Amino acid sequence: MTTATARPAINRLFRFQWEPAQQAHVLLYPEGMVKLNQSAGEILKRCDGERSVAEIVADLEAAFNASNLSADVEAFLKMADEQNWIEWSPTAPTRPSVAAPQGGAGLPWDCPAEDLQ
Repeated sequence: MTTATARPAINRLFRFQWEPAQQAHVLLYPEGMVKLNQSAGEILKRCDGERSVAEIVADLEAAFNASNLSADVEAFLKMADEQNWIEWSPTAPTRPSVAAPQGGAGLPWDCPAEDLQ
């Protein structure tokens, strides 16, 4: 599903991060690691489940002063989908409006941990 309005997100079975030892973005999963090239890293960095494919392409074209990236981005996303690296949402996700528990911090939805180092 690589329609312009579809919204890709990293599959929850993978962890996307910068790996200093590899000097590259990687996808970590229980059995190993996928080292990504720069283009793949830049595309997946923008796959947050909120941006559409069209918005990802526009952002990449602006960031790298390039044009006509749509076919390349869509081809990569097709391959990433076949590898189950990404999941698709047809529309922007909505956050449930649930109050945080009294007396403690909490989020009303699952929030993936981030490596702050």
